[in-house]
Amino acid sequence: MSLLSRPDEHAFGAIDWQPEVMARLDDTHLATWSPHALMRTRFAASLQQFLGAQPDTEVCNFYGRYVTDLEGFCHQLERMLPAPPLRRQIDGPRGVTESLRSRHSFRGRSVARQRFYVWHDADHLIEADRSLFGALVDALMGVAAEAEYVSDDLLLIQRCVFIGGSALQAYADDAKGQFCSWRPDEFGAPFWAVVTGLETPPVQVAEIASLFG
Repeated sequence: MSLLSRPDEHAFGAIDWQPEVMARLDDTHLATWSPHALMRTRFAASLQQFLGAQPDTEVCNFYGRYVTDLEGFCHQLERMLPAPPLRRQIDGPRGVTESLRSRHSFRGRSVARQRFYVWHDADHLIEADRSLFGALVDALMGVAAEAEYVSDDLLLIQRCVFIGGSALQAYADDAKGQFCSWRPDEFGAPFWAVVTGLETPPVQVAEIASLFG
């Protein structure tokens, strides 16, 4: 499969690529980047539409242009998951981590078995507050690992797709960043490594153009 010849179109190949990307998400989270804004936008729109069409699936979108601090992240999260109002904190009662653990069912609809978080324009928070971005990534992937490897509840597979440009690519190359390592804990070993038994978070990094063929 090849891209159309005109690079300014940033077009997708003729063969469906979405199932292959979803297959990658069976076992890992995905950090994707491209220097072309239009390619990032079309990739995100097409992928989230495909994921949302799958049975027993929830898709939660973070729009990164409006996530430059913890308030912005919580503002969007509490509009995705029908949990109690969030305190503006990551850990503790009614914090981000507790909300990410929540699961809900509705009359006439089966309980979701998989949930995808698609974080558009992730560069904005990396550039605004790199440490906070790492803490939120750590929480997202830590809760996902906990649900899969530790929880006795009905399994809910949670996966993240991070989409960005050069800042996301640079963050992915940082061995101390949370795509490569769990966030250090002030009391010793990283919390999620202890809880889940995973030495590092499972993340694949890919240039968006490579996912089309």
